[in-house]
Amino acid sequence: MDIASGPWDKSQIESFLDQTVIPIRLASAGRTAPLVQSLWFIYVEDALWCCTQREAVLTRRLTANPRCGFEVSGDLPPYRGTRGTARTQILPDRAADILPRLIDRYLGDTPSQLADWLMSRLDHEVAIRLHDLRVTSFDFTPRMGD
Repeated sequence: MDIASGPWDKSQIESFLDQTVIPIRLASAGRTAPLVQSLWFIYVEDALWCCTQREAVLTRRLTANPRCGFEVSGDLPPYRGTRGTARTQILPDRAADILPRLIDRYLGDTPSQLADWLMSRLDHEVAIRLHDLRVTSFDFTPRMGD
């Protein structure tokens, strides 16, 4: 992880990414315009990991151009989070490892129809690994007060 700027060091950024259970906003390049999508993520092995369908527009875009932008930040004050750029890899073989971890992180271990439905599509999922992270952190807590 390369820290471009911001108040947090690497351990603070990693702690935020480990503890924050909100979707990542991922921006991919297209022929005419960027596409921003929200995906579940985990931070593992010095990388951000997501899953999506093999035939998704995002998969096609990241295969054609592996560069992306991202942001992980909450919508409620005080605003704080991380944003940056990364390179991506599409890894179909890692989906069986990553998807259950995403489901557990976002839905917990209580059985649900959504978890069952997501797992029923595992054969069509790919893992997305965001690596070579260049990260900026921001934290407006001191400025926003209580």
